[in-house]
Amino acid sequence: MKIRSALLLALLFLVTVSSCTRQVESLPTEHLKHVEVVLRTQESEYWRTVKMGAEVAAKEFDVTLDFRAPADEADVKGQVALLEQSVASKPDAILLAANDYKALSPAVDEAAKQHIPVVAIDSEVDTPQVRSFIGADHYEAGQQAAAQLIKWIGTTGQIAIVSNRQGDRNTELREQGLLDKLAHYRDIQVLEKVYGSTNRELAVQLTEEVLKNHPGLSGIVALTENASLGAASAIQSRNLQEKVKIITFNSTPEELALMQEGVIQAAIVQNPFSIGYLGVKQAAEASNGHKLPERTKTEIKAIDLTNMFWSDNQKLLFPFIK
Repeated sequence: MKIRSALLLALLFLVTVSSCTRQVESLPTEHLKHVEVVLRTQESEYWRTVKMGAEVAAKEFDVTLDFRAPADEADVKGQVALLEQSVASKPDAILLAANDYKALSPAVDEAAKQHIPVVAIDSEVDTPQVRSFIGADHYEAGQQAAAQLIKWIGTTGQIAIVSNRQGDRNTELREQGLLDKLAHYRDIQVLEKVYGSTNRELAVQLTEEVLKNHPGLSGIVALTENASLGAASAIQSRNLQEKVKIITFNSTPEELALMQEGVIQAAIVQNPFSIGYLGVKQAAEASNGHKLPERTKTEIKAIDLTNMFWSDNQKLLFPFIK
């Protein structure tokens, strides 16, 4: 009897376990929210880091991502077409880093008509239909660049600006912040502004022409990643790093190496990882009907050799290293 009772208990246990297993397997799979991410480009260190932050957030907040971006950041029409494709795919939300302040507005308005929330990152869009903006204060970034330039050349000197393209809102705000700060120093002359678009080689060529035309130049402010690398390359090739001080934007490994070599004196650095992460987080919240803050300001820091290796700055410069 004891053996039979034990066998009956064992069979009952197996039936119970089997029943529990079947119940778990029959549960429906939860629907994951789908977020379309339209970036300015994916062909730079900055945007690769934005993408990395977005992917980390996607895992944390249970969303799927599809990335779209033109090969060239200057291809505004191409980005408009990509955003229209994203709207047509009817995602739960869209994350947008606009290449143009006005040109992307109609597609964002169309997304709003279809009740698809749009969160803007890095660069703003000229429409009230954007649910939230996440990014740096580019005017303040320009002010920081001016402060770094004055630190290195003093309150007297001739300088040039190497920028992206006319009409780009982010760089226009940086330039305005820079010029407003420098206006307090009447002995600093801005001799020339050149626009290299997103072409690093063109930035090299334009910087070389500036250096040739203005042999007394004491400083350059480069307002974008490609402008920074192009201008630094031109200075280094002419062995002018002791004479011409350069303040750059962003923190590619190449820029940081040039800083250690004394070619670049300081870089104004954003937090692209955080921008990507917070963008996906808010897009997920918007898709669930949550109210979003109108603006989320991300940090800007001036990095040079004196603070490059501080632990907090290392996390900012290398967010993928734990």
